[in-house]
Amino acid sequence: MAVSHLLEDLHRAVPLIAPSLLACDLANLGREVRRVEEAGAEILHLDIMDGHFVPNLSFGLPVVEAVRRVTHLPLDVHLMISEPGRYLKRFRDAGADLLTIHIEVAPEPGELLEEIHALGAGAGLSLNPPTPVRLVEPYLDHCDLVLVMSVMPGFGGQEFDETALDKLRRLDSVRESNLLLSVDGGVNPETIGRCAGAGADILVAGTAFFSHEDYPQRLAELTSLARTAKDVQV
Repeated sequence: MAVSHLLEDLHRAVPLIAPSLLACDLANLGREVRRVEEAGAEILHLDIMDGHFVPNLSFGLPVVEAVRRVTHLPLDVHLMISEPGRYLKRFRDAGADLLTIHIEVAPEPGELLEEIHALGAGAGLSLNPPTPVRLVEPYLDHCDLVLVMSVMPGFGGQEFDETALDKLRRLDSVRESNLLLSVDGGVNPETIGRCAGAGADILVAGTAFFSHEDYPQRLAELTSLARTAKDVQV
């Protein structure tokens, strides 16, 4: 599917829950992907960590390729890596539909975002909790998506950082209609409504999704909470 059509489909479907596969049963990755797809998910989130930009290692190219082989769902690939420019084409070739890089490692990301577009993928820009939102604002016209981190990437068990809500509100107030806002970290039934109400369109859920056995029920519950908050916002 052309990226323009993909983005149109995503815009029509918001709010979207993006199950983060890092929290799934990795010993049964293919089965987990199929279960998530059967539950009704419309997008999957994959975290790429390099042990340098963030202290942990996670998925790499072979996992993205493996997920691509078992699903036609859009793959939202979050590059938490120090040198994203070296790997954009490789992750696109592996099956990424959306590629998100960090402003902290690419303080002037315009060329990288345009390279992502040239590769035929949607371009995303992410910022960590300590990073001021003003640093990404000059590049919004280059982005299809901005991902606001509500925890520091690479660490588990962190509490939701409330500054993410202020960033989402600010971005929501200045964005054009073609920009998607995403949030990742500590998104659960207690925080998801506030995130959606602040402007988030894509809500990345890891443990909050995969810790429940009934995936369709959990997806419906999280989607309902987000949609209710969006309706109130409107």
